[in-house]
Amino acid sequence: MTFSIDAPVASATPAAPARPSGPGSDFARLSRRIGEAGLLDRCPGHYAVRLALVIAALLGGWGAFLALGDTWWQLAVAAAMALVFGQVALVAHDLAHRQVFRRRRPSETWGRLFGNLGIGMSYGWWMNKHTRHHANPNHEELDPDVAPDILVWSTDQARQSTGLARVIGAHQAFLFFPLLTLEGFNLHVSSMRALRSPSMKNRVLEGTLLLLHLAAYLSALFLVLSPGKAVAFLAVHQGLFGVYLGCTFAPNHKGMPTFTGDERPDFLRRQVLTSRNVRGGRFTDMMLGGLNHQIEHHLFPSMPTPHLRRARVIVREYCAEIGVPYHETGLLRSYREALGHLHRVGAPLRRGRGAARRGDH
Repeated sequence: MTFSIDAPVASATPAAPARPSGPGSDFARLSRRIGEAGLLDRCPGHYAVRLALVIAALLGGWGAFLALGDTWWQLAVAAAMALVFGQVALVAHDLAHRQVFRRRRPSETWGRLFGNLGIGMSYGWWMNKHTRHHANPNHEELDPDVAPDILVWSTDQARQSTGLARVIGAHQAFLFFPLLTLEGFNLHVSSMRALRSPSMKNRVLEGTLLLLHLAAYLSALFLVLSPGKAVAFLAVHQGLFGVYLGCTFAPNHKGMPTFTGDERPDFLRRQVLTSRNVRGGRFTDMMLGGLNHQIEHHLFPSMPTPHLRRARVIVREYCAEIGVPYHETGLLRSYREALGHLHRVGAPLRRGRGAARRGDH
């Protein structure tokens, strides 16, 4: 196992030696404290209100779209609907983790309604990807979220990069937010491509719901708006949707330590060391869907979002007791750390280009 030094843990407290898993493990003791505090109990009232508000916002947004008709004011609706789509995605995330319903069937049913039909994102594809991320966060070979694709997440990935990643990687910190405007489109494309995989469960249902969303979405745009306005609405809506989702997920792990190799720390350290919390009030909780409490979410994925803030106090104190670094920062600082990390790991590509230019002379 190698522990990347590209992203130093933001705490001077050294990590205590990992203890074996089991009834007496560090995580088991923390889990007992969390359970005794009642923080794993379901919150049906909260989610009944939240789901109702999100559905109302989605229907209200499309209602405003139909009422306004063929006008450039629809770009304001597109911007508002980007936020609504982001909130729908966050609800689908909670459903996937069974925070809303304890049983699998209602979680999957509502997850597909919100994900596939509501915003055109495959619940099954995302669930598979996100489960692998939770099992091995920031592991360069096992976490799909840090696999080198367009961006690189470590200096080793930068040195080994080819194609587009090698072109973009040198200046990826400056290109990060512009690239997020494509993330909404990428989610739709990835969802459709996933239907070809034999490992995808319920492919017919997933595909039918995705096609229904796509047909209804494009029909509404091009029947209500002129072609130019329809394309503009599409670009603004999907572009801002991607930026919103990216800004929600980027602070969670980007710029935190990464792992490689077959060996891994124990479960508690694997989750805490690779995650970053973002400080803020209730508004931050709402806009980030509770994912600003990323450490607690990774330790207890099925914990209802309303309980994460209270769990934070217990987890932070416990980590201090056992000497495990617990990293928490403000929202803007979290972006600076993530972008700083992207810039640092892209250094080999910048040096390579500089050497190539000097060689030309």
